[in-house]
Amino acid sequence: MYLQSMTTFVLVHGAWYGGWCWRDVAPPLRAAGHEVLTPTLTGLGERASEFREDIGLRTHVENVVDLLRRADLRDVVLVGHSYAGLVVREAADREPERIARLTLVDAWAGRDGESIDSLAPEFFRNWVESITTDGAIPVPPAPSVGVTEPDQVAWLESRLTPQPRRTFSEPTRLTGAVEAIPCRAVLCTPPGPMPFGELARGFGWKTVELESGHDAMTGAPAQLARILLDDA
Repeated sequence: MYLQSMTTFVLVHGAWYGGWCWRDVAPPLRAAGHEVLTPTLTGLGERASEFREDIGLRTHVENVVDLLRRADLRDVVLVGHSYAGLVVREAADREPERIARLTLVDAWAGRDGESIDSLAPEFFRNWVESITTDGAIPVPPAPSVGVTEPDQVAWLESRLTPQPRRTFSEPTRLTGAVEAIPCRAVLCTPPGPMPFGELARGFGWKTVELESGHDAMTGAPAQLARILLDDA
């Protein structure tokens, strides 16, 4: 008789989202016998009442580090979507002994001192600046992340919440420890205007393509779950 070993997945959402976005991704992972945690970062999702202008990347890194430490998690597959690529890489850099591997889903990835502001195309930075009010970036329309089916649009747009502007400007702090952790990048295809593929290739990571809009959790959850199960 063979016993399947259990993996702990920590799935971290991107900007404007919350832990709710993994609704259709987590069940297949749990059905395969794995533990799945889907934290919501400070000021977002069901924690929107905690919004403050001083919430930055470091706040969200601390969210993930605190979870890893409080639950004493080990051999974790740490997954970050979009903005959370920066979050999970810094958290892994802080706690490398707890992380078995990283999976970045159509995600930003930077080196020490870089931020979304420094990595993003000029048009995106200009758009963010033009709409930011009182330290908050308003919710983008669902089609901008590749979600166009009416029921999915309604579901998504009823749950998205404004993103603290500082999370895009605060630079990541890395010692280099994260670079020793195996990492794979899931690239949604056809690619959009953001340099996710270029960033992943710049780090030399293995990549896998997923036919989906940027919001793969909504548009292709079963396919994304199958890819994540390869990391278990």
